[in-house]
Amino acid sequence: MYDEIIKKIEPEMEKVIEFLEKEMAKLRTSRVSPSLVEDIVADCFGQKFPLKQLATISVTGPREIVIQPWDKSYLESIEKSIAQSAVVASPIVDKETIRLSFPPLTEEYRKNLLKFISEKQEDARKTIRHWREDAWREIQDKQMAGEISEDNKYRAKDDLQDLVDKYNKKVEEMGENKRKEIES
Repeated sequence: MYDEIIKKIEPEMEKVIEFLEKEMAKLRTSRVSPSLVEDIVADCFGQKFPLKQLATISVTGPREIVIQPWDKSYLESIEKSIAQSAVVASPIVDKETIRLSFPPLTEEYRKNLLKFISEKQEDARKTIRHWREDAWREIQDKQMAGEISEDNKYRAKDDLQDLVDKYNKKVEEMGENKRKEIES
């Protein structure tokens, strides 16, 4: 009976990990990644599209991204949207492509990134705790109503903590991997 409650929160914890992965992917480390620009929205033909729907985005070096629009008419709109975004690189139009050269990371920027990673990890852990508390409350309510025995309540508590530990470990590993990228 209690295992259904625990199974019900596992997909929610998985969503926490997926969200954290996306947030971490957006961070620029010593190597650039297409995820830095793929969600920038460009206005084409009166509609707004993320760059990943308008162009091929590739990495040509540790600090360079090349954006190749599928249609030449997108070039100006893409260039403008990148220039207006928070990306710390100036777009350079080169015939049918846009090149973004990123400056090396400063020590201050690295420190800010490390702080940001810690904040995102803490947010993820808070959300995991929230789901644990919801499940525990539901387990206790069912025990009070006589639907779960006292022994099963404590088994459920142990299983719930194992699940929480598993997801907290994932959060920690993701943060460590990103820190290593930043410091390399």
